[in-house]
Amino acid sequence: MVKFLDLQAITAMHGDEYKAAVNRVVDSGWFLQGRENQQFEADYAQYVGTDHCVAVANGLDALYLLLRGYKEMGVMKDGDEIIVPANTFIATILAITRNNLVPVLVEPTFEHLELDVERVEDAITAKTRGVMTVHLYGRIAYNDKLGEICRRHHLKLMEDCAQSHGCGFKSQVSGFKRTGALGDVAAHSFYPGKNLGAFGDAGAVTTDDAELAAVVRALANYGSQEKYVFNYVGINSRMSEVDAAVLDVKLKYLDEDNRRRQQLAAYYYEHINNPLILLPSRIPDENNVYHLFPVFCERRDELQAFLKENGVQTLIHYPIPPHQQACYKEWRERRYPITEKIHRQELSIPMNQAITSAEAEQVVRVLNSFG
Repeated sequence: MVKFLDLQAITAMHGDEYKAAVNRVVDSGWFLQGRENQQFEADYAQYVGTDHCVAVANGLDALYLLLRGYKEMGVMKDGDEIIVPANTFIATILAITRNNLVPVLVEPTFEHLELDVERVEDAITAKTRGVMTVHLYGRIAYNDKLGEICRRHHLKLMEDCAQSHGCGFKSQVSGFKRTGALGDVAAHSFYPGKNLGAFGDAGAVTTDDAELAAVVRALANYGSQEKYVFNYVGINSRMSEVDAAVLDVKLKYLDEDNRRRQQLAAYYYEHINNPLILLPSRIPDENNVYHLFPVFCERRDELQAFLKENGVQTLIHYPIPPHQQACYKEWRERRYPITEKIHRQELSIPMNQAITSAEAEQVVRVLNSFG
């Protein structure tokens, strides 16, 4: 069986270093808000290319807190609108509505699978305060035009980088930057299955905005910047010292791991050859770290069953788009045909740095024999 994600194999690649990092934390007797968090925040900020990194408990908290931070600063208020791609994981939209902000869903392109920048300007109203772009599947969702639109309309450009650790973009305006440093602020998830994954839930906010970073840090610490003094109605959102230590080890290998994913993707592009299966458009490696490798098929459920019968695990990202979820039943009558097509046809095949050449060959062989 080719596993969709073999975390045991991935962890074994640097197992001794992880054990040493965990033991260091255990021996220290300090498990929250200590040196490991400080070190990871400094290292990750340097890697991403921002002045500040605030470690938090998970990716959803990171999304929520950066928006909440803008509200506390008076940049946004209840009822303001945030443009967001219609095809994203529900967390992106939950963070918006949880802040009493209004998500304005905009279609992606089927070719690139990311927010259609050509549609963004038409979605802007007098209440629009920002754009939350999502680098879905590990593919870049930014271009210079999006940055220019946000600057011209005085909108905050926020990034959901949950699936794009290490992905970059070479801008004609500002040169090469990584996701997490392309806009005003970004949220990151370090869920175990991510390209940069912790041993549990973890997340971070990156930004060059010192005031926003300080507000987010306080909000994540019950609203406190000084012990027992609470300036905000905050929450408890902290990264454990164990996860910070593990992430700092993994960060050293992130670029190497992403290169292996890119090599695997190249093999898929060059060898998958089935007219019933559509591959996503191929873009330069610097713009794609292949958190996922989605394929598209009108007979998606049959294809998934066929792969399972022949020893290949897959997942669907995601079977139900946000506007058709019961939690947003007021959107049920809306139609986003491109988003719906993506969610109806998408199937994610095995993609990670631990997949062997033999396993990749098996995946391709089974895909090509589907008919």
